[in-house]
Amino acid sequence: MLHLRLRVPDDLTERVVSLLERDHTVTNVAVLADGFTKPAGALVLADVAREGANAVVTDLRRLGLHTRGSISVTEPSTVLSDEVGRVERAAPGLPDDGVVWDVVESKLRADSRLSWAFMAFLTLATLIAGAGRLLDQPILIIGAMVVGPEFAPVAAICLALARPRLSLLPQATRTLVLGFLIAVAVATPLWWLAGLGGAVSAADARTGPQTDFIVHPDMWSFVIALLAGVAGVISLTTEKSGPLVGVFISVTTVPAVGTIALCLGTGVWSEVGGALVQLTVNLAGLVLAGTLTLLVQRLVWARVHSRKARAF
Repeated sequence: MLHLRLRVPDDLTERVVSLLERDHTVTNVAVLADGFTKPAGALVLADVAREGANAVVTDLRRLGLHTRGSISVTEPSTVLSDEVGRVERAAPGLPDDGVVWDVVESKLRADSRLSWAFMAFLTLATLIAGAGRLLDQPILIIGAMVVGPEFAPVAAICLALARPRLSLLPQATRTLVLGFLIAVAVATPLWWLAGLGGAVSAADARTGPQTDFIVHPDMWSFVIALLAGVAGVISLTTEKSGPLVGVFISVTTVPAVGTIALCLGTGVWSEVGGALVQLTVNLAGLVLAGTLTLLVQRLVWARVHSRKARAF
């Protein structure tokens, strides 16, 4: 179940309450007149089955509630109620499969901003990946994959193309491109200084049989990126965080960026091209698979809600 907390102008209250009461996926509707004072409005509360939330939020937006009032959607950890169970059984599909597009979009808009936190994690991940390549330690490569936050702007690009929400595309693309460039710009001189101090050598940077896959992309690089793109998008849209970690340690984006910085800093120019191709292949696979997955989810849920509308 999802919990709705609405600020409703007085002239819309009756229509909003009527909309919620008519929907068989909504229950626990409560109205507190003058519940808000700044800005003024009625406080309307309701619980909605996850599978039906997207249709309900869409109807509320059609009433203009997102501009004249506010729509807050949260997920309570536990709801004990036979009525809630009845509503969930009446809703189309299964709760785990429900997609609330506005919630997904809001999350990706926030997570794809070029913030200090995003850059800190991406730069640290780039340095860890460079150390993993230098020491030929796959465990460090895995650690860098987990730390890297780059999947959020990648997923935002997919949503911008599939939803479509083209206004999200410039922000997500800028965050991804500038993020990688800044991370390389910070890491490269650090590796150069480490080389001057004798802690790093070009021979060490170019040698590493266990991490050579980073600079030798092949067909499987693209295939794995496609599979990871599907898994990552499904994980985001269904609020399943566990599989998302698996996505992080499946794609060679941050390891490629870390290797580029290491090679530039130590003068191993011959491997920069391979790492750059690896990065490009992985990003292309993620965006292609993620966009197609979102399109399929849109089509499926559009048909589900269409059947629901005809039935009621």
